[in-house]
Amino acid sequence: MDAEVIRGLDEAGLDASLTKHVLDILVIVDENMQPRPVAEEVLVFSGGVEHRCPVRLRTISELYAGDARPLDFADGPAAGYEMFFGMVERTAADFCVSTGQMETDDEFARLYRLLARRPAGTDRNPLFSYMQAAARLYMSVRDVSRHEFEAVALRLSTFARNVRTGPSSRNYIQSARRLLRA
Repeated sequence: MDAEVIRGLDEAGLDASLTKHVLDILVIVDENMQPRPVAEEVLVFSGGVEHRCPVRLRTISELYAGDARPLDFADGPAAGYEMFFGMVERTAADFCVSTGQMETDDEFARLYRLLARRPAGTDRNPLFSYMQAAARLYMSVRDVSRHEFEAVALRLSTFARNVRTGPSSRNYIQSARRLLRA
């Protein structure tokens, strides 16, 4: 966890406890509607855009906490991990809606695998930086071990790969958007 991030969110009136609302990351686009990759700082909001808070996020490796082993994710998010999955998937869905770039299932599977293997890495697709930022934000308000982080990212990759019906299928993002609206 990161006490500075939690303090900043609390001072801005945002729910760092994640009991009322998830935290959202504002997707920033340039004048040509091209997404700008996330750097160290993101704009966080929750429960509507009227409450925004800039926060500086530490790297994923700096945020690892403990040595907890995750529960089995074979059937999806296990109890206690729903918000972690939800924040990452919601950020990915917000990115796609905000930019109009509906990525394929193959691309989601690739990006989530990359996130698990190289959490401090970079990618040509700016969506990757938003996935990283969502994980970094969640890990700033909750303790997450390296094992838990990798298991979540790999489960998301597996799900995207499993819903694939062809090279251009976009079933993962459609499924994520439906679930997050409910």
